[in-house]
Amino acid sequence: MLPTLAGMRELLAASALAWKQLLTITLPVGSYQTLLVPVFVLLLLGTVSSLSIVLRAFRPAFGAILPVVVFWVGVAFGPEDPAYPVERGLAMLSVTIGWVVWLRWDRRTAAIKRMSLDQEGAASSSGEARRASVRGFLAAGIILALAAAGGATATAGYPLVNDREVLRSNVIQPFDPRDQISPLAGFRRYLQPEAADTPMFTIHGMPAGQRLELATMDTYDGVVYSVGSDTVTSEAGSFTRMPYRLDQSGAGGHLLDLTVEVEEYSGVWAPGSGQLEEITFTGGRAAELADNFFYNNATGTGAVTLSLHAGDGYRLTSIAKPLASLDLLATSLPGPASLPPIPVLPDELANTLNLFAPVSDPPGVRLVQAISTLKLQGYVSHGISPDEPESRSGHASDRITQLLTEKPMVGDQEQYAVTAALMARQLGFPARVIMGFVPGQPQPGEDSTTILGGDVSAWVEVQTATDGWLSFDPTPPIRPVPPKLPEDPTVVARPESAVQPPVADPQQQESAASLESEQEEDDAASDPWMALLLRIAVIAGWTAAGILVVLSPFLLIIAAKWRRRRLRAAPGDPLRRISGGWQEFEDNVRDHGYLTPESATRSEVAQTVGGMRPLVLASVTDRAMFSPIESNAADADRVWASVRDLRESLGVGKGRWERLKALISVRSFDRYHGLRKGRDK
Repeated sequence: MLPTLAGMRELLAASALAWKQLLTITLPVGSYQTLLVPVFVLLLLGTVSSLSIVLRAFRPAFGAILPVVVFWVGVAFGPEDPAYPVERGLAMLSVTIGWVVWLRWDRRTAAIKRMSLDQEGAASSSGEARRASVRGFLAAGIILALAAAGGATATAGYPLVNDREVLRSNVIQPFDPRDQISPLAGFRRYLQPEAADTPMFTIHGMPAGQRLELATMDTYDGVVYSVGSDTVTSEAGSFTRMPYRLDQSGAGGHLLDLTVEVEEYSGVWAPGSGQLEEITFTGGRAAELADNFFYNNATGTGAVTLSLHAGDGYRLTSIAKPLASLDLLATSLPGPASLPPIPVLPDELANTLNLFAPVSDPPGVRLVQAISTLKLQGYVSHGISPDEPESRSGHASDRITQLLTEKPMVGDQEQYAVTAALMARQLGFPARVIMGFVPGQPQPGEDSTTILGGDVSAWVEVQTATDGWLSFDPTPPIRPVPPKLPEDPTVVARPESAVQPPVADPQQQESAASLESEQEEDDAASDPWMALLLRIAVIAGWTAAGILVVLSPFLLIIAAKWRRRRLRAAPGDPLRRISGGWQEFEDNVRDHGYLTPESATRSEVAQTVGGMRPLVLASVTDRAMFSPIESNAADADRVWASVRDLRESLGVGKGRWERLKALISVRSFDRYHGLRKGRDK
């Protein structure tokens, strides 16, 4: 298949523009449009450039830089919660360091073989080369282990307090639900006489009892429940473009295939059911709707910025859950989700909650009792038709207070769902309000279901620690509403003997109050200068720990040299001490950068250094090694005294940086010092 002109135009455009689109779409992107073009360009250029450096550059090790750059670009454009991030980073680090070490070993081995062709003792050189290679790998492994241990120690001692941030974390999404009016604020417009019997959608493939979800709301400001928060980036407020398909294998439920035909509905919210796997738009605006569809996978809410109108349609595949039983909440603990805080709670919410459910019960049992009491004592009325009892719309704090204090309790799905969600939040459970439609039973033999405006409803979704998000309908059953009781102050007044229960658990409030008072006393008693000194000490300690981690490889080299010198000078056989003294001097010579000939004699090493004193030390060592007269401890002490003087003289006339380089040099650990000389030729 040959590329077309249109395809080439898309390739060029995507190479420049698709980078931005990658940050505004849900991952993985799959084969959606041309969003994989940046990945193709990045890998192509990175691979070609890296191979060119390795095969042509004088320093082929620089070829490892580009794969690392490609890796970090992938991290920057990747998700905020990737799978195995630490393992992937360590694998990349290990492969990169391993390849650089192998490259150095390969070049070193090749150089040694070339030198061995011009010198005698090729077999001995081969054995030494293998030992040198082993030492090189061991040194690299030790340094890598030290770096890993230091990093792990620093991470354990000073853990990260912020979530992982990538480029998409700071990108302003094209669709912000906070710019839209809360769908729950217009709940009763669907119940007006002109809209109640109006078809909103025609659904194909919807099983009996399944609900159609319009939007999920997690933020309550005391006036309205909305999608997302203007102060906290909540799960419900983050919408991104959706690729061709989402993996919902971790979502429990049953597979659902629906075909939605929009009738008289108009709005940005795209109804669905459960966690969306795939959506395909139909109709004359299919391409435009697909390009402007945004989805929130945390709540299963979709939106189209162009707004849906009559004649639009789409097919969707999702994983849906039915309504859960209240019995599941009785033994459940609150889930881990973090939702925006509630600044204003209805005045009577805590009191009513304590009356419905004893404070001594577990939170799950209390929530079950509260929802059950709402359904038992509450009555449903929309307050629209003349024959319905009065029921004010809205779900602001004063409306919920009115619902909880009036006798009888009268409201509709809007008020009961909000009340149940606020009670769950009061008990510590993450809770959200879902607005959608509950269609009637389909006619026998019909595959389609017509959803009317009057089918609108609202229910609550609660997260537990074991079962995740569970949906419940707290709305009471439809039944006649009894007459409103007269407002008699003597009836509603509470007896003086009745002790008003506290808002929260008394033990928790008592412990919290005691902790706060102790903290205030400690803060008041503490010396500000002592606090400043303590803070300086903490900063200095972490700074010192970081410096120690960075310097640990060099400190290890210094410690190894100190131990080697101590073992050589340890009391014992004088001849061994004299030989060890010369080896110490020769190692210092090499660490100071002197290039000694391959398999050089002591005299040749002394001549390389220059001066009479090295020649004297070489002569004394040769005489001790080859003379029939045995040396004594005094001879060994004189040799070591001369070695110390010569070691100090090697640094005379050199700068501080040169002396430091000699101190941490590893040349003395490598017996092929002539190899460096050969490379410099």
